[in-house]
Amino acid sequence: MLRTRTGEPFTDYQQLWEYSVADLPGFWRAVWDFYRLDEIAESPLADGDDAVLASTEMPGAQWFPQVRLNYVDAVLAHRDLPGEAIVGLGEDGARTAISWAQLPALVAAVAERLAQAGINAGDVVAGYLPDVPETVVAFLAAASLGAVWSGCGQDYAPEGAAARLGQLRPKALFTATGYRWNGKDVDKRADSDALAGLLPEVALHIVVGDEPGASAPGRLAWADVVDGASGSPRPVPVAADHPLWVLFSSGTTGRPKGIVHGHAGVLVEHLKSAGLHAGLGPESVFFWQTALSWMMWNFQIAGLLVGARIVCYSGSPLYPDADRLWQIVADEKVTYFGTSPGQLQASRKAGLAPGRDHDLSALTTLGSTGSTLPADLFEWVHQALSPELEISSISGGTDVVSAFAGGSTGITARPGELPVRMLGVALASWSPEGRPLVDEVGELVVTAPMPSMPVSFWDDPDGARYRAAYFEHVWSGGEQPTAPVWRHGDWVTLTGRGSLIFHGRSDATLNRQGIRMGSADIYEVVEGIDEIAEAFVLGVDGPGGAYWMPMFVTLIPGAELTDELVGRIRQQVRTRLSPRHVPDEVILAPGIPHTRTGKKLEVPVTAILAGRDSVNLDPKSVDQPELIGWYRERGSAHSW
Repeated sequence: MLRTRTGEPFTDYQQLWEYSVADLPGFWRAVWDFYRLDEIAESPLADGDDAVLASTEMPGAQWFPQVRLNYVDAVLAHRDLPGEAIVGLGEDGARTAISWAQLPALVAAVAERLAQAGINAGDVVAGYLPDVPETVVAFLAAASLGAVWSGCGQDYAPEGAAARLGQLRPKALFTATGYRWNGKDVDKRADSDALAGLLPEVALHIVVGDEPGASAPGRLAWADVVDGASGSPRPVPVAADHPLWVLFSSGTTGRPKGIVHGHAGVLVEHLKSAGLHAGLGPESVFFWQTALSWMMWNFQIAGLLVGARIVCYSGSPLYPDADRLWQIVADEKVTYFGTSPGQLQASRKAGLAPGRDHDLSALTTLGSTGSTLPADLFEWVHQALSPELEISSISGGTDVVSAFAGGSTGITARPGELPVRMLGVALASWSPEGRPLVDEVGELVVTAPMPSMPVSFWDDPDGARYRAAYFEHVWSGGEQPTAPVWRHGDWVTLTGRGSLIFHGRSDATLNRQGIRMGSADIYEVVEGIDEIAEAFVLGVDGPGGAYWMPMFVTLIPGAELTDELVGRIRQQVRTRLSPRHVPDEVILAPGIPHTRTGKKLEVPVTAILAGRDSVNLDPKSVDQPELIGWYRERGSAHSW
């Protein structure tokens, strides 16, 4: 299509990427046409570049300004496909499925009940749920009405969920009676009721798992809502920038930010990412192990946009052991499996050989995100699974609910690298002075708009918080960019080959003797040591220019932090990185604190170790909040 339109041969990916960022309207019109979005829009996309991108200002780019459509229509365009659309698996092995033929009626039934409760376009519908098929249906039903969806995993306590969802003043709430985790049933009925009580504008509360007939005023059992479901929904056409969903930042250092994305922007971005980069289509089975609080849940739904079957799993990825997810991949004949470096590391350290022990013949691509995928795990995957398996380590964020860089079908990734900048993403690496860099570590910036950049932050009427989050960085040297650029907060090396190496968060930079170092580089070395379960390295500024760089570690069962192991850690870091990267101390920790989406809490814990009283760390946003006191004691005990 593009060859015909442009007359360019597009003989390699780099040439295609350069075109995609040089002619944003032309590229995104091609995506629109390739996926035949005129068929679901209220009227065809008009001619001219302005019909695609009327303003390139960031923030505030105007994408598809005259378009009216609904994300859900793009999913239901596949309703005539045979077979299953959504598979649900529990930790106990229970399996449910929704076929493509059944999906429209279920969405229609739930949408009708929402509408009967007065839910209209622009109202907020919240989910407090595990990763089950009903969650996907609830989202599609809400979005079909033009309502705004926002979800939170049930691992959050009611107060933590309310800190997010309460900002949105939802009028409807979906919850579940519970889920199973690490071999135990977790009863969430009381928590769900408590959350409903913390959301005073909720007029309708639908509960997945309630017995049929257990309804009460304002509360319905899911089974009753979908009983006898028939018919088909009529999605409401909305403006391109009409809110589709609100995702939340981690909220570890303040009130979580509500990040609003629009219907059309997400639709074209996810079609590009799932269809063009991941190579998904009607023959695909897409499984990304995730949770409702993580943007990968939203991205997994993109599989439905291209007609793929998606797999939802509610349970621990490591119960009863590290082989659990590989068994699912084999049983469900998954073609694209998405996971985390942590799960792959656990599989490696457990001595697994999934390619030998399971039939993974359907699997063509392994995706990974959440943190940097170390080079040794690339090598392990090719040894333990298949040397032909494509590995797509991706990096993006909740902010754009997509990836900036990663793998792309048909492109081989070098170990430790992300092979390409994604199409339509004007990604660059800049020096502290705002100078483009190649083969040097710099700040990740995006110099032109993406369709899925936020349309706004929630309750940010003048856009001040949105601008401050990405666009107000002051570059060194005095001279600033002529137009705002998106600064994401990652250290990255853009190689001369066009691939990328990520080094960690730039706001958590280790800076010893004036040399900037990325924590991800150290984690790659240390977490590759068999005895180490996880590492956590921090750089703490002290009085009189003093600098303390401790490394906290957790160990696999049965291992001990001996002098020999500490020496091996130091030697590996010194040899594979540099003497400057060697930590001052290696300290055995009872745990490593993370956000509830798995990000290490480097920035706030560094401040805590420094003894700062101004650290505003919300314990509801931390996976193990009891650890914070332990780290505070370590900081107090340190002698400068």
